[in-house]
Amino acid sequence: MTTTKERQNKSHNGAARKSARAEGKGLSNFTVLAGAVGAGAALGVAALIGRKAVVQAPTALASDWAEALAIEHSSVRKLFDQIEATEDKAVTKRTLLLAHLKQALTKHAVEEENVIYPALREAGETEAFEELSSEHALVKNYLFRLDTMPKDSAAFLTLVREFRQEIEDHMREEEDVLFPRLKAQRDEAGNKALFAAMNKEGFKVA
Repeated sequence: MTTTKERQNKSHNGAARKSARAEGKGLSNFTVLAGAVGAGAALGVAALIGRKAVVQAPTALASDWAEALAIEHSSVRKLFDQIEATEDKAVTKRTLLLAHLKQALTKHAVEEENVIYPALREAGETEAFEELSSEHALVKNYLFRLDTMPKDSAAFLTLVREFRQEIEDHMREEEDVLFPRLKAQRDEAGNKALFAAMNKEGFKVA
């Protein structure tokens, strides 16, 4: 015959087992959740790296740093073409294209300002270094003005065309004069090092 004390002990042991199972289940659920969060974070990082690699690929696959920057210049010209082809009512399209232009020019500026322009200064091109750096400040000013003005205004395209003229002159001087001169002053190893450093900077902001 079961005594009261035995029944209490059985009840206590049963509750303890239930508590242990619940605790084990909770730990298991936490482990699964933590694993899922970790896997999600890893996928997010992988996706970010993959996106950056795609953005930087046209630059990285060029034969050298001068060609890579010329390719980026060409991409910028195409974005200007697309913006200039829009109508005043295409506010959303203009906004998106302007965002693409801003991103392209920002990445391009980081590559030049952190790697190429300092190399020009080291090569004795102090005046060119100062001129190009000043022109980049002007680019940022144009982008700010375009970003903050009404996209359906007739003045929008007028400013876009003015901006394009300024940046076209800037790019031509780089492509036709300054970059070939810098490239010629460096040996193969020096140009490869410059290319690698430029791609590293571009990847950071791609």
